[in-house]
Amino acid sequence: MQVLILGVGDAFTKKHYGSSALVRAPSGYLQIDCPDPIHRVLHEATARHHGQHGWQVGVDAVDDILLTHLHGDHCNGVESVGFWRYVLRAQGKQSHLPRLHATRAVVDRLWPRLAPAMDTLIGLSRPARLEDYFDIRILNPDGKAVHKIAGLEVRARTTTHYIPTVGVLVSDGERTFGWSGDSRFEQAHIDWLDQADFFVHEANFPPAHTTLDELAALPERLKAKMRLVHLADDVDPTPYGLSSLCEGDLLDI
Repeated sequence: MQVLILGVGDAFTKKHYGSSALVRAPSGYLQIDCPDPIHRVLHEATARHHGQHGWQVGVDAVDDILLTHLHGDHCNGVESVGFWRYVLRAQGKQSHLPRLHATRAVVDRLWPRLAPAMDTLIGLSRPARLEDYFDIRILNPDGKAVHKIAGLEVRARTTTHYIPTVGVLVSDGERTFGWSGDSRFEQAHIDWLDQADFFVHEANFPPAHTTLDELAALPERLKAKMRLVHLADDVDPTPYGLSSLCEGDLLDI
C-alpha cells in the first residue's frame, strides 16, 4: 500500500496545506480529507512522483473522498470538487458521481455549509442537493464496522475534538495504515491506531489537539511507526524524539 501525503498544516498555516492524504487503492484512490485549493494540493503532491512511481492524479481521478470532520482546513475543497465533477458530467466526460464517505453527523451538517454556494444549478428546475454532486456513503464510527472503499477495508473511530470527528484505519488485506484525525490525546484512540503497521497522528496546541509532550511519552515501539502532521508552522518535533511528514512524502506501508 502506498500513501501520498497531500498536506501537513493546521488551520492557521501560512506555509502548508491542510493535513490530508491520498491512498493508492486496488480500485482507484481514497483521499482522506479535502483541503482547499484541492486542485493545486493534488497537483503539487503528485508532481514529485509522476515518473518513477506513476503518480499523476487530479480531482478527475479521485472517486472516493473521506471527510474526518467539518473544520475548514479539512473540508473546504469539497465545494470545488463537487462543481468540477459536475462540469465533467455536464460535458459528457464522466458519468458517475464521486463518492463522499463521512459519518451521519458530518453529512447532516455538510449541506447547510455548502448550500449557499451550491444549491442553484443552471438547467435544474429545483434546488440542488448534496446528492446532485456526490454519492453519499455513511461511515459507522464505532471503530469496528468495516467499510469497503475502492477495494480497501476502512474502519472509523470517533475522536475527542470540538466537533464530530473520526480517525481511520485503512487495510488492503496485507498492511494497515492509520490516520488519527484531529483529536485530544486519548489512550484508547492510540491503542486503536496501534493495530496499524504505520500511522499518522496529529499534534498541535491543547485543548483541542494532542501535545508533543503526550506523544513523546509513548513507548518507543509506537513512536517508531508513527509520524506527525497538523503541527503549527515552525514547530520542530525532533527535540521530543518525534518525526513529522512533509507534503509530497510517499509512504510505502
